[in-house]
Amino acid sequence: MSAPVDILSLSKSYGQQSILKSLNWQIPSGSIIGLLGRNGAGKSTLIECLLGLRDFQQGEIRLFGENVKQLSAASKAKIGYVPQTPDIFGWLTAKQLFAYFKAMYPRWNEAKIATLMRNWDLPSDKIINKLSVGQKQKISIIRALAHEPELLILDEPVSSLDPAGRRDFLRELVAQIDQQTTIVFSTHILSDLERIAMDVAFLNHGCISLQQPLDVLMDNTRKITGSTSTIQKLDIGNPLKRAELANGYSSVLAQFSEAELSELNRHTDMRIEKLGLEDLFIELTK
Repeated sequence: MSAPVDILSLSKSYGQQSILKSLNWQIPSGSIIGLLGRNGAGKSTLIECLLGLRDFQQGEIRLFGENVKQLSAASKAKIGYVPQTPDIFGWLTAKQLFAYFKAMYPRWNEAKIATLMRNWDLPSDKIINKLSVGQKQKISIIRALAHEPELLILDEPVSSLDPAGRRDFLRELVAQIDQQTTIVFSTHILSDLERIAMDVAFLNHGCISLQQPLDVLMDNTRKITGSTSTIQKLDIGNPLKRAELANGYSSVLAQFSEAELSELNRHTDMRIEKLGLEDLFIELTK
C-alpha cells in the first residue's frame, strides 16, 4: 500500500527567496505528526504544495500513490483539510453547508456532525458569517472530519480558539479519528502537540531537518555545555547541533542511549540538561 504522503526533492521559491529546498518527506499510514517551524519557515507553503493548492518549481508529490496534480476523485475524497483561516461559505448556515458537501463524498457521518455540533454548542441554522471566528473554525473542523478522511491536514486549526476550545477540539480529535487516519498537524502552540502528536517533524532552512517520535525526542535528547576541549573529547557520532560559545566553551545537542546517559552523568566538568519541548524547538530551529 502506498504511503499517504510521499514528497521527493520539493523546491519552492517566491522570486529570489527560496522557501523549500529539495525537501524529502514520507509519512506512513496512521501517523500523527506535529509539523514545527519558526514563523516564515514555510509550513503553510509546504502544506499547500502537499495538497496541490500551490505550484512548485521542482520535485514530486504523491498522495496515496498518485501525483498530486492528477489526483483521482477517489483519492480527493480521502483527504480532509483545515486551513488557518476558515474557507467556508459564509452566506450559508452550517446545516446548508454540510448538506452541500455531503453530495461530494461517498462517506458522510451525520452522527459525528450532530455529536460535534452539540458538544461544541454550535448553531446549525445561523448564517455562518454572523458567527464568531472561533465558531467558524469549529465548523471548518467538523466539515473536514465529517467524511472520515484517511489523510487529515490541519494548518494551525486551533489558532482562533481559546484554551478551553483547543482542549475540547484535541480531545474530540483523538476520540473521533480512526487509528488508520494519518494526521499532519501544524501549530505554534507546543502544548497542543504534547497532547496529540506521536511524531514531530521540524521544518528548518527549507527541509525537514528531523522527524522522530515525540517521546523519544524528549527522553533521549540532552544539551551538553562545557569547555571546548572537554566537548571535543566526547564520542558523539551524529549530534543534532553544535555551537561555539564565549570564553572557550561549546555546547552540543545530541541523543543518547540509557547506557550513554549513565556514563555522561559521571562527568562533573560539564553541564548536562534535559530540555522541554519549547527549548528543543528553539534549539532545533535556530
